[in-house]
Amino acid sequence: MPLHMTKIAFQCESAGELRSWLESHAGPGEAHLTTRYLPKRQAEMAGGSLYWILNHRIVGRSPIMGFADAPEGRIWIRLEPRLITVRSTPRRAHQGWRYLAAKDAPPDLEGGEDDVAQMPARLLGELTRLGLV
Repeated sequence: MPLHMTKIAFQCESAGELRSWLESHAGPGEAHLTTRYLPKRQAEMAGGSLYWILNHRIVGRSPIMGFADAPEGRIWIRLEPRLITVRSTPRRAHQGWRYLAAKDAPPDLEGGEDDVAQMPARLLGELTRLGLV
């Protein structure tokens, strides 16, 4: 089973905005996300995904295509430029990225977004803070 990563969707207010960001950062068939360090467990990530956290909830994933050297000594996480909606799952905020075991990854949603992902970000944040979603 592949290893996955989680990352905060920084400065995104909704899953739609995240989807637009992925598409706008797409090169020839892939999007690039810049990070400082190459994951030590990169070999385990073949076939894995980057799970996006938005308002303290995992809302979607982008399949990882690999890693490449970027300018200025940084690393690109090469992603498929699409957002696959997953069952919304609570997740604490963190800096950078974190590993996510396959057994802990939320399942994909067959029919697109669930009701929680469609809520306005402000409302979802408040309900999450209260422990209601």
